[in-house]
Amino acid sequence: MAKLLIRNGRIVDPAAGYDAIADLLVEDGIIAGYGPRPDAVGAEVFDAAGMVVAPGFIDMHVHLREPGFEHSETIESGSRAAAAGGFTSICCMPNTQPVNDSVTVTSYIVERAKQNAVVNVYPIGAITKKSAGEELASIGSMKRAGIVAISDDGRPVMNARVMRRGMEMAHSFDLPVIDHCEDLNLSAGGDMHEGLISLKLGLRGIPACSEDIMVARDILLAEATGARFHVAHISSRHSIAMVRQAKALGLPVTSEVCPHHFALSDEDMAPYDSNFKMKPPLRGRGDVGAAIDGVLSGAIDAIATDHAPHPGSEKMQEFERCPFGILGLETAIALALETFVHTGRLPLGKLVEKFTTAPAGILRLRRGTLARGAPADITIFDLDRPWTYDVNRSFSKSRNSPFHGRAFRGGPAATIVNGRFVWRQDKEL
Repeated sequence: MAKLLIRNGRIVDPAAGYDAIADLLVEDGIIAGYGPRPDAVGAEVFDAAGMVVAPGFIDMHVHLREPGFEHSETIESGSRAAAAGGFTSICCMPNTQPVNDSVTVTSYIVERAKQNAVVNVYPIGAITKKSAGEELASIGSMKRAGIVAISDDGRPVMNARVMRRGMEMAHSFDLPVIDHCEDLNLSAGGDMHEGLISLKLGLRGIPACSEDIMVARDILLAEATGARFHVAHISSRHSIAMVRQAKALGLPVTSEVCPHHFALSDEDMAPYDSNFKMKPPLRGRGDVGAAIDGVLSGAIDAIATDHAPHPGSEKMQEFERCPFGILGLETAIALALETFVHTGRLPLGKLVEKFTTAPAGILRLRRGTLARGAPADITIFDLDRPWTYDVNRSFSKSRNSPFHGRAFRGGPAATIVNGRFVWRQDKEL
């Protein structure tokens, strides 16, 4: 029987309300228990003294680009970047080529992940065929094949009637609807947040209300259909306020925020640097403050990266021509620690919850816990180790990050999936 003993770590398990220095034992890929000195004769030992031992972190918003855009990322390379970032499970968006709108594509992703991924990969299916916003995709068949949610992500469903039908279908299959909330008519032609900085730079703006209008619409549709509605990469203070109100009314509404939306504002953007171009764009200081407050208040349930790789041949163009999106997997934990824990804004256990029990609950995954008998997915991270992010050493195939060269305090130390180390900061595997 294969055993792994993780000794002397600070075990933080939000699902059990546990936070103490203890040992954790893994047997044959399953959590065997934690506490003072569990029986571990013959076990491999990992000394986690001075480190945090948490349930495996889950990123519910990742773009793996396979099939169709393997020059940007593959399931294998994206999963390795996830492991290096401390994530044991990732959920991949459907905007591939072909779009994941059928059992064929879903099954392909599932099989490729089994063959090549070092972390758990959960596909998200499209709401509409080809994400064209006109005809519903094969939602039931895709669920049977393995999807955990539906979304048209970067091509949001503009037709409210189609979105309502999608929500009704999702409700019948108990799937959450994840929406990239953007009125494409209001944001058309925009490259960054509409405000003083866009005016100074002479760049076309994307108004915050383009997000707000769609959040409001979808909350109303969720109320009408009973569907579980999840706001992807929320960025606007008004959107956050609406989600907070929807929760107060008891509606099945949740949301996620990306680290770049609470760590950077449009004022931090290096002028015309395409590595700062993403959608939703970096917002104003007031929106950043609202995102931080949303995490603290619970209006924002989860932290997700929206990891969106693009090769230099596409990203390193004029700001107006390059695609939206940045890398996110390998810097997420450090940015969250920097913003919430080192500032004293949020207890460590609450931050861990945003990466574990919250996304697991939204997606109905049997992950995000260190309970006895659970799969041994474990994230081990350091609170104080100084390090500097070098994007050129990323496991991703792309290099589009605004955080290259940034010094951090604390970050991932080891990632364990099903009882096996898939990444360690102290050695190559």
